[in-house]
Amino acid sequence: MNTEKEKMLAGKIYDPSDKELASLREKAHTLCISYNALPETDKRRSEIIKELGIDPDIYLQGPIQFDYGCFTKVGKNVYANFNFTCVDCCPVTIGDNVFFGPNVSILTPVHPLRWQDRNQYKKPDGTFTDKEYAKPVTIGSNCWIAGNVTICGGVTIGEGCVIGAGSVVTRDIPPNTFAVGVPCRAVREITEKDSLENHPELF
Repeated sequence: MNTEKEKMLAGKIYDPSDKELASLREKAHTLCISYNALPETDKRRSEIIKELGIDPDIYLQGPIQFDYGCFTKVGKNVYANFNFTCVDCCPVTIGDNVFFGPNVSILTPVHPLRWQDRNQYKKPDGTFTDKEYAKPVTIGSNCWIAGNVTICGGVTIGEGCVIGAGSVVTRDIPPNTFAVGVPCRAVREITEKDSLENHPELF
């Protein structure tokens, strides 16, 4: 029989009160508290990122909040501004050279629409739990995710995209696209016309 962790990562209904999952969350939450308490110049921050299971070639301004950390894979030269949240109940994959503005949230969990399925219930041992599942998130390399963006489970953002501030991404975004809105929609392709060389007024 599959473990609750295996069910969770496979996108199946799982029991979040499972002891293994609870232990992993507690570890990640404690590490995030420690990270957030350190000055941004403190080298111990890199050690904490490693303990979370994330490649340390990343700059997280902080405060940060990961639900597990170990289920998030991050590429090289990634930057996240203030208040980066990643609820990684399903795998989160982030490519190289991705910029995150402040208050970005990556939210993989999904709760049933009917309250009859969603509400908490008591297990035979007296523990309260609920029925949850999650969907993975993938963000390609060379993306800029602007401030206050929410990325929902099941979404793939293609390489080279710009997601405008305040967007809620609920569907896939094709590569090299400028997209914005609630829900987030493609506005246009990003092309050579957007090169800084074609905008001397900025210099």
